[in-house]
Amino acid sequence: MMAADDGATLVAARAGLLAVAGDPADAERAFAHFRQWLQGRAWRAWHPQLRALVDEQRFGTLLDCFYRVLPFGTGGRRGPVGVGPNRFNPWTLGATVQGHVRWLRRIHGPGPLKVVIGHDVRRFEDMRGELIPDVPDPVRGLSSRDFARVAAEVYTAADFTVLLPPEGEDLSTPELGFAIRHLGAVAGLAVTASHNHPDDNGGKFFGATGGQEVPPQDEDLAREVEAVDFVDRMPLDRARASGLVVDLDPAVHAAYLDANLATLRCPQARSARVVFSPLHGTGGRTVGQALVRAGFTVDVEPSQAEPDGAFPQVPFRCPNPEVPAALSAAEQTGERLGADLALVCDPDADRIGLSVRERQHDPGATDPVRWRFCSGDEIAALVCHHVLANRPPELPGPPIVLKTAVTSSLVERVARRRGARVQADLRVGFKFIGHEMDEIERTGLFLGKPATLDDFALGAEESHGLLLSAAMRDKDATGGALALAELASVEKAQGRTLVDCLERLWQEVGYVRTTLRSAVLRGAQGRNFIERIQASLRSAPWTELAGRAVLKVVDRQDPNGPLGPLRSGTDRASRDVLVFHLEGDARITLRPSGTEPKTKIYVELCGPEGRSDAASRRTLDRACAGLADATLVAMLSRVDLRPPPWCLSASDLLSVEHKISFAEQLLPALQQRLEALAGDEDLAETDGWLDQQLRPYGPGARALLLPAVQRLCEQDRPAGAARLLARFRDEGSVRGG
Repeated sequence: MMAADDGATLVAARAGLLAVAGDPADAERAFAHFRQWLQGRAWRAWHPQLRALVDEQRFGTLLDCFYRVLPFGTGGRRGPVGVGPNRFNPWTLGATVQGHVRWLRRIHGPGPLKVVIGHDVRRFEDMRGELIPDVPDPVRGLSSRDFARVAAEVYTAADFTVLLPPEGEDLSTPELGFAIRHLGAVAGLAVTASHNHPDDNGGKFFGATGGQEVPPQDEDLAREVEAVDFVDRMPLDRARASGLVVDLDPAVHAAYLDANLATLRCPQARSARVVFSPLHGTGGRTVGQALVRAGFTVDVEPSQAEPDGAFPQVPFRCPNPEVPAALSAAEQTGERLGADLALVCDPDADRIGLSVRERQHDPGATDPVRWRFCSGDEIAALVCHHVLANRPPELPGPPIVLKTAVTSSLVERVARRRGARVQADLRVGFKFIGHEMDEIERTGLFLGKPATLDDFALGAEESHGLLLSAAMRDKDATGGALALAELASVEKAQGRTLVDCLERLWQEVGYVRTTLRSAVLRGAQGRNFIERIQASLRSAPWTELAGRAVLKVVDRQDPNGPLGPLRSGTDRASRDVLVFHLEGDARITLRPSGTEPKTKIYVELCGPEGRSDAASRRTLDRACAGLADATLVAMLSRVDLRPPPWCLSASDLLSVEHKISFAEQLLPALQQRLEALAGDEDLAETDGWLDQQLRPYGPGARALLLPAVQRLCEQDRPAGAARLLARFRDEGSVRGG
């Protein structure tokens, strides 16, 4: 029953939503969901928070929380934790699991079935400040373990047996996928938001093969999820007493490590000294243990060793191996200890990051000079070289390498030069690599010729995802870490580093430069921008970019293209990719992310095969960066977003909205304050004001904005440039915040 004063709350909510929405239809959808939550018994624990949000006139937040149901993306739901159907919370997870239960029962029937649930270390503390403090809500303090318990209660209410990691332990995503296969479970669920902000979480579903469902099966599952209007849960203590919740046997973990250790190829190569960081996540039990068991000298980065879902010692609270700053602590420890390489993995331990301690290039010199971050494409090329160059001779068939379409052509060049059969054009998402492995196992064919999974050598994607073992169907940081440490040892025995190995590969197959840019566009308006950009470029594609003519445009949704007719709505979504081939052997790929509010821009420039020198590499590097910048500007202009180009140099961890507001509002106000300063006391006051203004930008905002401020000062040379730059060079700003 509606409280007496909730009529006024509803009136205020509708008016406020209409006032802030760019599209009235978004406001009406948001209001319908808000009214359902405010009046429904299922959400009564949220009612005080809902009323407070309206009282505080947080209508922008309410619009984003309620204008849609959190999408069922690439294998599940992921997003910010919070209130409403467009947030991750016990209701959205429970409803998703309820749909999964119905789908599994429809496929497998009424008999006994078991699922495995894994989780990372996240704990929601509302760092973004979306919720009203000191007002009750059901999510503050909830950990991934807590969400896993919610899921277990839904599965067991439908008479599924659930296998959970023992109390006090977590379970990485790759080990979850292995456990599904190893135990003969019908499915699994990973509660994780991978490398996302600490406030995010998600549920990622796996099938019986240990991989995620692909079209059209994933749409069939999504439809079942969308039809859920009631969630049935069995209290966890009752489920345990009934034998429906069981702790995972430690033997599964041992078997997982053994499967990865079996991918090692050079048992004599163990000389590399490794600094490893799990970035406060689950990787200590997987990557860390495997490296030690393999015989490498491993030093764990002490500041990031303990599991902690707030990722307090990770710069910008961004535990993503794709971000160079995530490796900074491991590099510093490596420099102090004389290590050869730094390895990190994200909190659910499926992505691997690498930095290499370079040495002087003069003949015979061995003094360290700097640490070099390696991109996901470079990591994939190194591992591809290693696994193929050291392939056991008793394996008769030509090796198989699988990669996604946006992964560097360098990987394909290396693989073909080593005699591998390559599928180089798979859709983005590691589940398509896993599905290709399933098809080899099912049909005994690869690219129309006989093959078995004994031939499988490597699966790779540019976003730091690798798989070396056919015992799994999803990316796994453990196998990649072992291969990199082993290859580093092989190179060290010759007085070389992994960077020297990369340079030899470039000399052999030619240089390929790749750059990834992202345009983060948040909320209902951001989603509208993303959709409009893709629609605009389909109807009127570019004919030129950065002085390069567009030679060909490939729309991967084209039913007459290489991927054939669209099989489902999820198939359409996974193929929402536009590829522009430009003169000069350049390629630009645009793809809205399936799990985050952003459009990704992949840029690749290829040098001639069989030739590479330092000068031509530098030229290609500059051209690739320039082409990426030009593409970002041209893409945003399609929706009339025209930020000054200098502000786009700020980190892509920041949203486009924040970059524009910084350029148009915050920076001019800061410059005015600096011009009016009378002394150091006023400067301290200005710094405090700046920190307050930057709070919505997230942790480490000064450091994230520094590249843009540097570019502005270089281009325009504003008055007081030195004092302005000093505000953003504060060393403390790069810490977790």
